[in-house]
Amino acid sequence: MSKKKNEAKNGIPEKILQKTIDELSGAKSYERVIHRSNHDAPMPSVEALSELVENLRAVIFPGYFGESEVKPETLKYYIGSMLDKSFKILAEQILRGMCFECGAGQKSDCEKCLFVSKEMALKFISQLPEIRRILATDVEAAYIGDPAAKSRGETIFCYPSIYALTNHRIAHALYKLGVPLIPRIISEMSHSKTGIDIHPGAEVEEYFFMDHGTGIVIGETAVIGRNVRIYQGVTLGAKSFPLDAKGNPIKGIPRHPIVEDDVIIYAGATILGRITIGKGSVIGGNLWVTNDVPVGSKLIQKGSY
Repeated sequence: MSKKKNEAKNGIPEKILQKTIDELSGAKSYERVIHRSNHDAPMPSVEALSELVENLRAVIFPGYFGESEVKPETLKYYIGSMLDKSFKILAEQILRGMCFECGAGQKSDCEKCLFVSKEMALKFISQLPEIRRILATDVEAAYIGDPAAKSRGETIFCYPSIYALTNHRIAHALYKLGVPLIPRIISEMSHSKTGIDIHPGAEVEEYFFMDHGTGIVIGETAVIGRNVRIYQGVTLGAKSFPLDAKGNPIKGIPRHPIVEDDVIIYAGATILGRITIGKGSVIGGNLWVTNDVPVGSKLIQKGSY
């Protein structure tokens, strides 16, 4: 058999393979996309973080996830075991996130980072009772806000709103603690599964419900008050991106909407910029809103009834 026929049968021809390897190994090819660890530390593990979030979901909603036959008399042992596992995973992943943020050649104190990662993990664990309390209000909002909900348990086990908010409230707590990278990974896990995109920096108060949920986008600096209900396809986004002297977007400035208490936003509405939707307002479907909305307003498309 000729060499060409043998290469075609067995895989990539040697000349093409070598040329491609050389091009992909060239510095100009990879300089903008390569990750160079400063401490030979691996990247955060999506698999480990998935396990962490599912462990926490089982702690927050005992009996619904994980060990579904948990009993009150064994609950303390079950929660203790799950929290011990969660702490170890979280501390390790926070450390990896810190190493990721530490640029190549940058001086750092690895022992200090190890200590800080454990401190952050402990502070987060101590916040779980409050996270459960807030999520219980979200469950109540879902049950009351959806006539199709047969029970609160159904919303916990089945609703994308509760799934996404569980991830968000975990990610937001880590974000507020200053944990790098990990909160965004946790939020994107939920985004991939539910189609609901909530940046971990968004401030979301109690009794929040996203009916159906698919296609909802909530930006980093958005602020959402109590007892707010929004429907599928709603965007709380930025109208524009202010640039610095070099033409780069200025990061970290407030640029997303403030939605006050008791607001309802119907499907497909797009609300942009640092504007305020006043308390008790109703925003109709498929509207484009870029100005403040007074308290108690009702915005609908012309010709709507």
